[in-house]
Amino acid sequence: MNPLQKIGAFTAALAAAFGTAYGVGTAFGPLDQETTAAGHSESHSAEPATKPPAGDLLPAGLQVSQDGYSLDLKTTAVPAGKRSTLRFVVRDADGDPVTRYRTAHGKQLHLILASRELTTYRHLHPVRAADGTWSIPVDLPAAGGYRVFADFVPAAETEGLTLGSDLTVTGPYRASEPPAPAATTTVDGYTVALKGTLTAGGESDLAFTVRRDGHPVTDLEPYLGAYGHLVALRSGDLAYLHVHPHEEAVGDATSGPEVSFAATAPSTGTYRLFLDFKVDGTVRTAAFTVRTGTQAAPKADPGTHEEETPHGH
Repeated sequence: MNPLQKIGAFTAALAAAFGTAYGVGTAFGPLDQETTAAGHSESHSAEPATKPPAGDLLPAGLQVSQDGYSLDLKTTAVPAGKRSTLRFVVRDADGDPVTRYRTAHGKQLHLILASRELTTYRHLHPVRAADGTWSIPVDLPAAGGYRVFADFVPAAETEGLTLGSDLTVTGPYRASEPPAPAATTTVDGYTVALKGTLTAGGESDLAFTVRRDGHPVTDLEPYLGAYGHLVALRSGDLAYLHVHPHEEAVGDATSGPEVSFAATAPSTGTYRLFLDFKVDGTVRTAAFTVRTGTQAAPKADPGTHEEETPHGH
């Protein structure tokens, strides 16, 4: 065999070896199910990321930087089941910390934490130091990948931004799934019923009715400028939906039992809705799983939800 033939044979053998190695890695998947601060290998049960239709605006929360502002997450990993401090900075186009904000929904910044499976949720309100660093104690129960959303309006702007970044919660990882779609859920003895559904590519009306012991709750208290606060996240990529309360939810005409919102779903898929409502000075969170274009069956959602902790308000 001449030298050129030898080189050709060696190249072919090398290519075959790499192809076999790639096939083995793909077939067997990740070997380590222990989450670490340096990185983690996990088999998410959430649906694959769903891209918005061509020509649509990119949903909020998918970008760490937008319109000259960036979310600089100083804490990138925390241990599961232990109280830790989460720190971050919002930076402007020059890289300087933003220290002046407009008040929106009663706060200068809203911080949302959600696990990739959308089974753990927190709505918190951190404290900002003079140098622009925000901080908040957190205690997240399960290891895995999380998304951190900062929702704010800089003082120099008139429109709000929602920036997102990834957080690792370390510890042994166990896959989980959100509950199946349901029209009702129960939290702390309160039963919340959902009427309406999401429509892909358009705005939909969603109404929530709160009852306790079968009786309508008519003494809902204002929370963040309304009688309820709703966050909606898309399964897979955790896109942050645009949601706003109807006028009757923020006026003096009603304090329950129903609060209603308009939500815009950018695509078909599965979404998780988190409704915060306040009664007797305590904020509770009712969570729902919905799919675009389908009405949930009237059965209870047994797996409720990681409620917002008191230090978040």
